[in-house]
Amino acid sequence: QVQLVESGGGLVQAGGSLRLSCAASGRTFSSYAMGWFRQAPGKEREFVAAISSSVRITYYADSVKGRFTISRDNAKNTVYLQMNSLKPEDTAVYFCAAARTQVHTMLVKQRGYDYWGQGTQVAVSS
Repeated sequence: QVQLVESGGGLVQAGGSLRLSCAASGRTFSSYAMGWFRQAPGKEREFVAAISSSVRITYYADSVKGRFTISRDNAKNTVYLQMNSLKPEDTAVYFCAAARTQVHTMLVKQRGYDYWGQGTQVAVSS
């Protein structure tokens, strides 16, 4: 069992930056691939970024590529999402998730993940 707790959300002006953190419980964190998804009001949850467990291969949605960076610190059982050049369309609840699979095609889908956090709100004003 893995429990995930996100933090770092808030209100920021367009062009600003935020860093989200996701702290995981359990001693097997390093074996999980980790991902970030987001859900805007009235929209479906969508993939944002993912990072594999050991070799730390990263994947990004086209909408955030070049602006967001996912990273992980296995010693701290934490995954991060650095968000730069934020836009109003980035406004959403951001969710952290953990996956046993390392397969790229599954890491970009919600059903590829086994555990989810409760989410943290990010609001970007214009």
